[in-house]
Amino acid sequence: MYVSIFLPWLLTIPFLVHSSHQQPKGLLINCGSDVKQTVPETGLTYIPDDGFTFSGNKTSLDAKDLFPILSTLRYFPDKVARKYCYTFQAIKGSKYLVRTIYYYGGFDGGKEPPVFDQIVGGTKWSVVNTTEDYANGLSSYFEIILVAHVKTLSVCIARNNQTVSSPFISAIEVTSLDDSMYNSTDFGAYALVTVARSSFGNEDTISFPEDPYYRLWQPFKDDSTDVVSSQSSITTSEFWNKPPAEAFATAITMSTTKKLDVQWPPGLLPSTRYHVSLYFRDDRNSKTNTWRVFSIMVNGKTFYSNLNVTTDGVTVYAPNWPLSGQTLISLIPDTKSSIAPLINAGEIYQLMPLGGRTLPQDVMAMEELARGFDNPPLDWSGDPCLPRENSWTGVSCSQEKMPRIISLQLTNLGLTGILAPTVSNLTALHHLWLGDNQISGSIPEMSSVDQLETLFLQHNKLDGPVPQELQGRKGLHIL
Repeated sequence: MYVSIFLPWLLTIPFLVHSSHQQPKGLLINCGSDVKQTVPETGLTYIPDDGFTFSGNKTSLDAKDLFPILSTLRYFPDKVARKYCYTFQAIKGSKYLVRTIYYYGGFDGGKEPPVFDQIVGGTKWSVVNTTEDYANGLSSYFEIILVAHVKTLSVCIARNNQTVSSPFISAIEVTSLDDSMYNSTDFGAYALVTVARSSFGNEDTISFPEDPYYRLWQPFKDDSTDVVSSQSSITTSEFWNKPPAEAFATAITMSTTKKLDVQWPPGLLPSTRYHVSLYFRDDRNSKTNTWRVFSIMVNGKTFYSNLNVTTDGVTVYAPNWPLSGQTLISLIPDTKSSIAPLINAGEIYQLMPLGGRTLPQDVMAMEELARGFDNPPLDWSGDPCLPRENSWTGVSCSQEKMPRIISLQLTNLGLTGILAPTVSNLTALHHLWLGDNQISGSIPEMSSVDQLETLFLQHNKLDGPVPQELQGRKGLHIL
């Protein structure tokens, strides 16, 4: 099940960080912009999206007092393309936090933003429906943590049955994470979709540079609880998940020694599996001689028993925990404990099964084929086969878990350029139809494409003979 996660982001300054010349390790992309922009309140510099995508149009919003990266966007009016993708260089096997940001602003003269899909790699990530946020004067962002299985990452948006106007995007942030972070997740099979990341009792959002990985820790308070502040500093570099030290600066607790119930996150959750991390630290002076011991229940089930929380801090997590509907976290003090329970911070991510990916050999061959054409179809980026309803124009694929390219039907698409020699690496290809275009150059040798049944090349500007081994192949129909 794929769900959209709505997280409010104010139009002016959505979160406060100290001005800094540092940048998080990764890419900050201001979609639709023509120039670099340094956000005064944060000191972070965003670069234009040119070179990361080759489709769509740029536009600016006229509204005043917009946060700078919300003042431009890229929209995609082409109704034929099956998806519109951004592609980023990545390190194979490395872990990334991807954040997509949307603010409609009535750029197309409409009153409500369009509804559409977003895709990462070959997996449909979520539906982007920002209608409620926009009506409340807010922008929206979505986050996902994933591992790059090849040397690129693609983030795409696509029309769906609800789309009535042009999909758009305001900004994309791709931040590199340490390999040890969230490593209890099988990233070969899953990605983590952010549901909530909160700092309890805090007044402001914690972000970069306090969190060098540019995670956003939103403030969370409960009117029935008290807020306490830690009396000493802490180093969190050795903590699992590497939370920022500022996440331990405040906590919520009770004034008396009794159970602490926290309904967090506030919204309803779909019934599925989640990664849950909770962070605790005793706020008192380290020389105190009484223990703060309590057990943790989540929706009535034991999450952890007899947790001894000290000034050193502790993380408790479950990598595959079932949640559904409202979530109630209960902290129950030990009968011998004279100190009330407390909680400093928490993270919840939905486990999202990955939809697979096209065989890398075929992907590389198709990327070279696209580079050989002067004007490939607009949706020829991202995964060629997946999601299946968003495969590249003219591309048909096998039904395997790791699909192969079995047919290219590119007749009469107005293609110019050359037929790249790497077409010979599409060894599962059965049909290659390129007729009625303006393709020039020679016909590549294709002896390795031994399952080829039809080869239609008529009405192009090709020169030289059809390779001899193709002419003599039994069962191959050449036009």
